[in-house]
Amino acid sequence: MRVVEASDIETSIADALQAVSHTHPADFVRALKAAHAVETQAPARNALLQLLINSKLSARARRPVCQDTGVAHVYVTMGMDVRIRHDGPGPTPSLQALANRAVARAYGCESNPLRASMIQDPLGARRNTRDNTPAILQLELVEGEELAFTVVAKGGGGDVKTRYAMLNPSDSIADWVVSQLPGMGAGWCPPGVLGLGIGGTPEQAVAMAKRALFSEIDMSALLRRGAGTPEERLRTEVFQRINALGIGPQGLGGATTVLDVKVATAPSHAALLPVALVPNCAATRFVSFEMPAAGPARFPPPDPAIWEGIPDALPAQEGRRVDLDTLTQAEVSGWAAGDTLLLSGKLLTGRDAAHKRMADLLAQGEPLPVPLRGRALYYVGPVDPVPGEAVGPAGPTTATRMDKFMPQLLAETGLLVTIGKAERGSSAIKAIKAHGAAYLSAVGGAAYLVAQTIQSARVVAFADLGMEAIYEFEVRDMPVTVAVDARGKTTYTVFPLAVEPSA
Repeated sequence: MRVVEASDIETSIADALQAVSHTHPADFVRALKAAHAVETQAPARNALLQLLINSKLSARARRPVCQDTGVAHVYVTMGMDVRIRHDGPGPTPSLQALANRAVARAYGCESNPLRASMIQDPLGARRNTRDNTPAILQLELVEGEELAFTVVAKGGGGDVKTRYAMLNPSDSIADWVVSQLPGMGAGWCPPGVLGLGIGGTPEQAVAMAKRALFSEIDMSALLRRGAGTPEERLRTEVFQRINALGIGPQGLGGATTVLDVKVATAPSHAALLPVALVPNCAATRFVSFEMPAAGPARFPPPDPAIWEGIPDALPAQEGRRVDLDTLTQAEVSGWAAGDTLLLSGKLLTGRDAAHKRMADLLAQGEPLPVPLRGRALYYVGPVDPVPGEAVGPAGPTTATRMDKFMPQLLAETGLLVTIGKAERGSSAIKAIKAHGAAYLSAVGGAAYLVAQTIQSARVVAFADLGMEAIYEFEVRDMPVTVAVDARGKTTYTVFPLAVEPSA
């Protein structure tokens, strides 16, 4: 019989969540470096470099790699001969209770506060739980005394692109998977890893697809040795066909859309072929460990050598400098899709909840709390700052979620510029063209790097919304790309099939 202290489990999960918030797995960094080395298209190469620099700086500063610090997933493999001991008052806490306590502790850490993204009452008020609880716990009971964990911080931008289908047994799984990628757009922040769950029941397929993501990237080794099983053949076929689509990093075109494809299978009914697809984004964050014989697990810092050759800052960029405080429609009209801009001045923020409130106020004929005429609005929900920071990591969120608000905001408020990540839908592009506005893209997954351009930050409206409040940032040389210009021309060639809520 093995006895494990409840407090050691809680501490291990909490420390794991802190560690993964700021440190990519080494294999992921190596895969990004390999993708950067072979990339020939300048926008994609620049996006990969931003991701790599962000990874290096985040690990050094021990601050989140992405503003979406994720939903906490805790996968537990527990032997039937393991017992949990609790010396405190009350009954022994469940694994769910321990995971919840660990999440609240990790996300409220004073030295590295993480953004709380979980909401309760999804059909009602959708109030933020404020501490990112509850955790998503999955438990597998096995024989013996094993107690192993995989702790994950999974961002919403990848989960929102989850796809599921019930295929006929004779259908091509590879054809179906490849057909999904263009419609997924770039909101999942490629390049990343795709997880495929095949077989089982519908709910098993989705769970397997997600669980498959949390293993080492080994596609280059697989390609060298050659596929030896049906699962490996599917992995290599899907990997090669998806990268041949040319979607590329951040959807900007290029050689690498996926870094690896993982496949998990399970027995299923003879009449069924359930298939699920779940992507992992450029903010890949997980760690697996076994509980030690005594005390909590330890997570030593990674070897700095994994970032060897990566600079500490972006090289001096050529681009048009833009003063947001004197921005005019005539100036915006002079921008062309694909241009690099360096933004300085006052920048407002706003995402889903703020947009809904602004739309409701406009519908009621009420004034907005902050005038938008001639302003630029950045789609972001930042992490709280620590001493020495104006704001915590503050990367862009998926722009398509705000598409339905664009026609009204542009027509009724005089908003001139929006900034986010990934493509816009046709309705938003039509409104941008009609009003001579522009949409600019920043690199998703480079949140700590973006935050270095923010000199000050203050909440100016809707403070009760927490990270979804409207802030005013003062930025200096924030790098962005003109993704949709005033003539409606776009740099993106992929569009989502539907607008979904996400990160």
